[in-house]
Amino acid sequence: MSQKKQVLIIDDHPLFREGLKSIIGRSKQYEVCGEAGNAADGLEAARDLQPDMILIDISLPDRSGLELTREIRAMFEETRVLIISMHAAINYITEAFQAGATGYVVKESAHERLLEGLDTIADGHYFLDSSISQEVVKTLKGAPVREARTSDTEFGRLTAREQEIMRLLAEGLKAREIGEMLCISPKTVENHRTNIMQKLGLHSTIELVRYAVKIGLIDVELWKV
Repeated sequence: MSQKKQVLIIDDHPLFREGLKSIIGRSKQYEVCGEAGNAADGLEAARDLQPDMILIDISLPDRSGLELTREIRAMFEETRVLIISMHAAINYITEAFQAGATGYVVKESAHERLLEGLDTIADGHYFLDSSISQEVVKTLKGAPVREARTSDTEFGRLTAREQEIMRLLAEGLKAREIGEMLCISPKTVENHRTNIMQKLGLHSTIELVRYAVKIGLIDVELWKV
């Protein structure tokens, strides 16, 4: 039997830490090796324990969890960081991944998404809580279509259909939802998504969202919930 991956929890709410430990305790792949209630203790624990994964809350009492993430990743490049936050706005999400996080889960859905997130980042992939997109879809569906404010050459090489699908993907809609809106199959949407990612040199949904924000295809303000 393979050794369980070690997980460190850094969150200032004792009851929430207990909840996370209970969820992780149900898994055969992971075990909690330590916990901390602030960034200073969390950094010390990270140095001492050198865990495989660290769960970090953005809002810590002594400093930002994003700053802590940046420092930990600078010291331990192989350590995976999964942000657990009450914030679902895209500016927080983008900053988290820029700081070096490899996953992002909203606290209210941690009981459903935590183990999925750990599995995903353990396999070397990025994880974004799918409930985040659900929180903003209603707002985004009512938003006007935006034209890119840049003459980005790569974006210009996309077909009109690919540009339309890219915008909807960046807004958080799933293939099934896009298919229903455009009267095409989810498989066709996925084929377009593959072509879009290849043409733009992107490798994940997070990269696609960052690119869409960069060229003005979606409005960051509309993602704030």
